[in-house]
Amino acid sequence: MAHGHDHHGHNHHGHDHSHAHGAAGTNKTRMLIAAVLTGGFMVAEAVGGILTGSLALLADAGHMLTDSVSLAFAWYAFHLAERSATSRLTYGYDRLKTLVAYTNGLTIFAIAAWIVWEAWDRFSDPSPVLGGPMLVIALLGLGINVGAFLVLHGGSREDLNMRGALLHVIGDLLGSVAALVAAGVILATGWYPIDPILSVLVAFLLFRSAWGLVRDAGHVLLEGTPPSMDRDRIARDIEANVAGVREVHHMHVWSLDGTRNMATLHACLVEETDSHAAIGAIKSRLSEHHGIGHATVEPEFGRCADHGAKNTKGHGS
Repeated sequence: MAHGHDHHGHNHHGHDHSHAHGAAGTNKTRMLIAAVLTGGFMVAEAVGGILTGSLALLADAGHMLTDSVSLAFAWYAFHLAERSATSRLTYGYDRLKTLVAYTNGLTIFAIAAWIVWEAWDRFSDPSPVLGGPMLVIALLGLGINVGAFLVLHGGSREDLNMRGALLHVIGDLLGSVAALVAAGVILATGWYPIDPILSVLVAFLLFRSAWGLVRDAGHVLLEGTPPSMDRDRIARDIEANVAGVREVHHMHVWSLDGTRNMATLHACLVEETDSHAAIGAIKSRLSEHHGIGHATVEPEFGRCADHGAKNTKGHGS
């Protein structure tokens, strides 16, 4: 049995890799701008929350504190991802971005839980809130958060690290809107419980969004098949469209960071087939039709060397 690790189509993969790193550079700059905007206003909002007695402002300031740290870590993750692969980290640092995204999701859960806890305490014993200053601070915060949102919104939708950062900023944006509405109600009616009530609403929106981020980042970390791909359909496509391929099995498809897709597979070839040409054709098919830029293909003739003839059927492991 010959073992193929052919790099046919390497130039195409190189182009994809360069394009991915170009997009990552833009995302990195956007992340830094958002971190500076968020961190800069966080101090003013915390002071305003203390002076006005507003939980909505304090909750948003606490969220922005965590967000500014999270955005800084996300920026640093992009920075590390630019480093070359090493003999110990053969895929490089790209997966670090996914790990940061997963951590960001867990952090948002913790923030939302704290908001709910504090809101319950405030609702049981409402405290006076200075509606006028709260309104001014909330308006300023809304402007800052809209700016950060617009900066990040232009980044890659497929990058989980960007999604995590954008989710943090959306949480800040919702917090500012809640504070704005609460300040308006307090000024108009003097009803203080609106402050913790709207804070809880924001918390539940954060819970929902954080769950989606943790789920998707966890799927990548577990090396699950990307949601947009069907492993068995890809295997059947290769069998039907690549000359000399009798069967594909032991196929695994995963993503490094939600954008760079990879695969390994065994290709059982018809006798007399040129294995080098077949490997090249399989890699080209995976790249051009399925968005898999890096693949390791093991060609076989006859029985599968790993598990014998009885396990040559099927696409799984």
